[in-house]
Amino acid sequence: MLKKGVLFVSILYTVLLGTVCLIKINKLPNVGVSFGDKIFHFLAYTVLAFLWFNTFFSTFKFGKKKALIYAALFSIVFGIVIEVLQGTITTSRSSDFYDVIANTMGVFFTVIIVFIKNLITIKKQ
Repeated sequence: MLKKGVLFVSILYTVLLGTVCLIKINKLPNVGVSFGDKIFHFLAYTVLAFLWFNTFFSTFKFGKKKALIYAALFSIVFGIVIEVLQGTITTSRSSDFYDVIANTMGVFFTVIIVFIKNLITIKKQ
């Protein structure tokens, strides 16, 4: 049951993230940081990559390395596709190369954290 739950949560999060990135949002709160949206992108894609890593690993039984590679590739491609869609199919959003960079940095952060966790786990055994 938990394995099905991981897949469901990953799909739900991906759909919600895609929706939030493509709909018009009025009056966003000012967080007082000039690059606050980049922080959101970084964190959102950190979570996205982590969820898909767990999905590929636990639900689809990929090895950890393969699951991490697939999760990273999926998350980066998803972020690029969303940015292209923002520039082509929406009138209230625009593509931003720096959003792609923030997304990718979030994905790489997940990769580094999972990689370090696996190294620590291996050394303890």
